[in-house]
Amino acid sequence: MKRAIALCAGLLALAGPAAAQSPVAVVEEVQGKVTGAEFMDYVAPKTVIKVPAGGSVTISYMKSCQREKISGLGTVIIGTEESFVQFSDVKREKTDCDSSQAHATTKATSEAAATVLRSLGDKSDKSAPKIQTQLTVYGTSPIVEAKGKGTLVVERLDVKGERQQIELNGSQQKGKFYDFASANKTLTPGGVYSATFGTSKIVFQVDANAKPGAAPVVGRLIRLN
Repeated sequence: MKRAIALCAGLLALAGPAAAQSPVAVVEEVQGKVTGAEFMDYVAPKTVIKVPAGGSVTISYMKSCQREKISGLGTVIIGTEESFVQFSDVKREKTDCDSSQAHATTKATSEAAATVLRSLGDKSDKSAPKIQTQLTVYGTSPIVEAKGKGTLVVERLDVKGERQQIELNGSQQKGKFYDFASANKTLTPGGVYSATFGTSKIVFQVDANAKPGAAPVVGRLIRLN
């Protein structure tokens, strides 16, 4: 009993004020009346999630690539690379993901995009820089974070001719997640692409061994903020 009380106290201390911290994980799946997190929420350290009896939550960490399925009555506190779990059962596995995912936003794309344009402009120029990518995805059916209405353009850069233009009307999951798997769309393993939505743009590569379908979210997430 004393040990349980001490553990509770420790968990509560860890869960102290979770002020304005950057998200470290994404909630991939929720079953039952879980409180503190919803499907496709980003969660920051010290976030507290309550799992009910018979319920479960699946959480994937963007830096450590740790994927957790937590089930049964208990409390979850988000850490930096894995969760602190009390009472619930937890199954962990390492998944394929790019550990730079948490920082691979569109804020620094202008230089990479310029490099792409230069490298594609003259194929005979052997000194032209190689295409610089900001992110690798490990599924050929990515999930693209593109909020609201607009045109999402995904275009292959290393080979001409492959281009997908998708009109978004704001009905994406949570109003911002477009899932290629749900739409039965795929990209090419090994290909280098740009994704553009409004003024946001990111350059990414699809892993050569990537497969289609609903692979773990953290390995195929593209964030266009």
